Amino acid sequence: MGMFSFVKSVGAALGIGSAEEAPAVEELNAEVAKHGLNMAGMSIAVDGDKVSVIGGEGVSQEEKEKIVLALGNVTGVATVDEQITTTDDVSESEFYTVKKGDTLWAISSATLGNGSKYNEIFEANRPMLSHPDKIYPGQVLRIPS
Repeated sequence: MGMFSFVKSVGAALGIGSAEEAPAVEELNAEVAKHGLNMAGMSIAVDGDKVSVIGGEGVSQEEKEKIVLALGNVTGVATVDEQITTTDDVSESEFYTVKKGDTLWAISSATLGNGSKYNEIFEANRPMLSHPDKIYPGQVLRIPS
């Protein structure tokens, strides 16, 4: 549980809002649902550029992290404060913010010690990533432990 920082000027643009504030709760719920993530028993609150997520029933650590990323990688969101209850004792994944010129191969080399493990990062970030070459600077990715 904790607070996660994001680059608020990059990410999926939802609705007609600005990059100064997070989108409305309904738009954020739709974004999470679009990725097929389980929000059962959770509620979202928005305060400026901060999104809070509380609750959870039967959510794994992996799914919790994907929910945080789905919410945080949205234009206008600077922080996600998650208070989600998980069902397992799996350790948290590392998060990595993509820099200009990064590839999944380069990120895999730096974080997993082997560029050829890039598919592990890709799979850890599905369904938010649709293709290994479609990443952008400022995007935050899960690095599996």
